[in-house]
Amino acid sequence: MSTAANRRSAEGSADIVPSPCISVCTMDPAGAVCIGCFRTLDEIALWSVLDAAAKRAVLAALPARRAGSGSHDR
Repeated sequence: MSTAANRRSAEGSADIVPSPCISVCTMDPAGAVCIGCFRTLDEIALWSVLDAAAKRAVLAALPARRAGSGSHDR
């Protein structure tokens, strides 16, 4: 890989935001959020097209949702 390609690759990696999915894809009884990752159905459906900033915003909301759910396993 050329130096320029290495640079592009390294720059692009800053925009990679991993999905919080843990393959426990079940909605809570109210149907509001997944009990595995605590995302809404809209957030799950849109994840692949969200930009990195939007993904980070979703990730930032998850701890409060987890705390509000009473699930402290993760």
